[in-house]
Amino acid sequence: MLIVVSYMFLEMDSLIIGSITISTFMDTEYQPISWLTENNNIYIHRLAVHPNYQGKGYAQQLMDFAELYPRQNKYASVRLDTFSQNKRNHKFYELRGYQKLGDIYFPKQSSYPFHCYELVL
Repeated sequence: MLIVVSYMFLEMDSLIIGSITISTFMDTEYQPISWLTENNNIYIHRLAVHPNYQGKGYAQQLMDFAELYPRQNKYASVRLDTFSQNKRNHKFYELRGYQKLGDIYFPKQSSYPFHCYELVL
């Protein structure tokens, strides 16, 4: 199986202020979710913006990249998970058109679930 991985970093004054990783690799924890599309998907595995630079649109820029790449390469959707206790992230993804589909657990990280989202392209 070929796994495609792409990264984007935002740099300002020689400091990395944000990054995102997209991949075709699906974690096994995602298997119980009733996804909207069958296959040919991109997964966002990491989105991070340095706390001093949050609220300035950098996460939007990183997500623009993460959604443009699969559109240009004919993927069916973009999938991701986010911590259930991070309400700000829920709103962020929902405003971008992502649909919440269910919860998964990473017991080594938290007893709280992670919400799974998908954006059909």
